[in-house]
Amino acid sequence: MSDPSKPTTNEPPRPGVTQAILEWHAAVPDDRLAHLVRDARRGLGRCLQMRLAEHGVASGHWTFLRILWVREGLTQRELSDLAGVMEPTAFAALHAMEKLGYVTRQRKPDNRKNIYVFLTDEGRAMRDKLVPLAEEINGMAVAGLSPDEISIMRRGLHLMIQNLAIYEEDSANERRRVPSTRELARLARGEPAPSRAASSTPTRAPRIARP
Repeated sequence: MSDPSKPTTNEPPRPGVTQAILEWHAAVPDDRLAHLVRDARRGLGRCLQMRLAEHGVASGHWTFLRILWVREGLTQRELSDLAGVMEPTAFAALHAMEKLGYVTRQRKPDNRKNIYVFLTDEGRAMRDKLVPLAEEINGMAVAGLSPDEISIMRRGLHLMIQNLAIYEEDSANERRRVPSTRELARLARGEPAPSRAASSTPTRAPRIARP
């Protein structure tokens, strides 16, 4: 009788996600930069996630830790913006991190509305353990590139971010915005958009002149 735990076909094992992405780009060598940047980020994130898991650290917590290692005392909203996640997601992650003893959340006497996030001694000590893991993954990712090539790539990515920040600013002033999760779900279901009378558009700040 055959062992049900073993494959019964001669098909090769399914490649890892990052390997599958690499094979896609081999077939589409002129793919757009947006796809290359996204897939490089996915590969970096997956490799780092595997290393963080060895230390019992969630990748979502790492995102906030690395921000707080640079600057403490940020509000939950500021942290959600810098981490690129919605406020409810940031709230849940920071609440879990507080239970784990990584951070404390405090209100200031002169501002009882905002909640400010600070690292604990344990949260600060984790930097010496986790940052080398990130540096190791980054080093593996750029293997084969010369220092000049890395410098050019870094400059190019910074310029891309700057250009996109200008576009995002212009779009905000033209009343364009990133749709919420609820709106995206409605679009996926093919439901019509709510009437303008029913929706409220936040007031935008005046356009800042480009340097």
